[in-house]
Order: sequence, then C-alpha cells, then structure tokens
Amino acid sequence: MPIVPNGLDWKIGVFDSIIGYESVEGPNNPNYTRSYGHSIEPQTHTGILTTYHFTELVSATAGIANTIGPVINERASTFGKAESSKTYMGSIALTAPDSFGVLSGSTLYGGVVNGFSSRPLVVGDTVSQETQTSWYAGATIATPVQHLRLGVAFDYLDRHEPGETWSLAGYGSFQATEKLSFHLRGEYLRDRGEEKFFRSVVVDTDGTVVGGVSTNPDKVLGVTATAQYDLWKNVISRLELRWDHSLNGQETWGSVNADTGEGSLRNQWMLAANIIYKF
Repeated sequence: MPIVPNGLDWKIGVFDSIIGYESVEGPNNPNYTRSYGHSIEPQTHTGILTTYHFTELVSATAGIANTIGPVINERASTFGKAESSKTYMGSIALTAPDSFGVLSGSTLYGGVVNGFSSRPLVVGDTVSQETQTSWYAGATIATPVQHLRLGVAFDYLDRHEPGETWSLAGYGSFQATEKLSFHLRGEYLRDRGEEKFFRSVVVDTDGTVVGGVSTNPDKVLGVTATAQYDLWKNVISRLELRWDHSLNGQETWGSVNADTGEGSLRNQWMLAANIIYKF
C-alpha cells in the first residue's frame, strides 16, 4: 500500500508563486507588459510545494518557503526575524466539467501567501520590511464565441499596516488565425494608506524619507492592447500599446525632480515591439 497517494506532486527548491493570473515567464502571458496585480504579487520562493489532484476537476496546492522572495534562498533571519519565520501558502483550482456546456474547461482559482517580505516599504517617513499577506481570486472563462476566451483577476495585498492595495483586471483573448491572436487587458489599481513601494526614494542625512516616486499612483487605470503573430515554431512576435492614467492627479511617471523625487506626468503611453524565442 503506497504511503503517498496517487496524484500528489512535489517541488523542492526554487519555484514560481502559486497565485496570479499572469506567469513569471513572459512568453506564457497574453501581454508583453505585466499588470499592476502581478506587480504586487509574490514572484518566486525557495522552499517546498506540494499539489494534490483530487480529481481531474479539483486540485489543491500547499507550501512553505523561506520568504515572500524573490531572492533565491533568502531568509527572514537575515533581516532580524526569527529563524522560524517562514512563508506559508495555499490555493485551490476548480475546472468546469463537460456538463457545463460552453463553459466547459473554464477554471476558478483562489489562493493566499503569507510571509516576510524584504522589499523596501515606506511607511510615513521611514523605510521598513514587514510580513505581508497576498490574496488572489481569478478565473478563465470559455465563451460561446469560437476562439474567444475571457479572464478576470483580483489581487489584494495586506501589508499589516493601516491601508491596503488591491487590483482588479479583466482579460480578453481572440485567436483570429492559427498564427495571429489579439489580447486586451483593462485594470484598476487602488492603493490606500501611507504605505508605499517606491521606485526611487529621497532620504535626508538622518535617514528620514523626504520624497520619492512610488511605483504607481493611489488610483490608476491601465489599458493594454497586444497583437501577437507566431513567426515560426517557438518564435513569437508582439506589438503592444499601453496607456496608464492617474485617476487622482498624481504625477508618477516621466522625469524625476531631483529635490522632491516626484514625477512629472499623469499619463504614460508605451508602444513596444518584440520578438521572443521560447526554449
């Protein structure tokens, strides 16, 4: 009699986060750029992960890691935490059976990751590194329209301080031909409270934070449109247009003021073209 039940898979070492609509591997995503939801999610972990397939339609995953990541083999004890301080995670995935008709194959996914993050966080006028909890719920939806699939993703980041950050995104993908496909993403990000992740920080001589450009405004709308063409086997090309708009007037993007660290633009446009070879 086997000790380990059938359908149980293990990963030991470095592995990608178990939550999120988008993958850490860029070519596996519908768009070239990443969503705001992806930016507030954990990325990679060092630890142990197990997945159990109850049936072809239901599976669950649980794991333990050193930290939120993404530094390989990073330990919370390096930052003054107890050696026993670890990151815990769990998720469940449900797939719609054939009896659901046109919705057959659609998936519903939920997960949570809780642990220490070494990512610098500005709280008020000081920089800290604390435990955080990431919640995720998402779905991919089959439609009656052939070759059209929809998706939705909700990310909620609890930094265990007053305030919160959450993101809601919708996805649409249409396979026009065997090689040509179109992808659209719309998203809304809400960042509450004084806690900010900064891409640049201005610090006084005594260590007090006096300014900086946050990674995003408190309220932001983003729209991304991507056309993808598969040139040949394992090679894809993409043309992408992205617009980000600050809904509360914050000037986050553009050139940075050297004195205050503030940005200069409320809107950001990007047009990108790339060719990707998938190994």
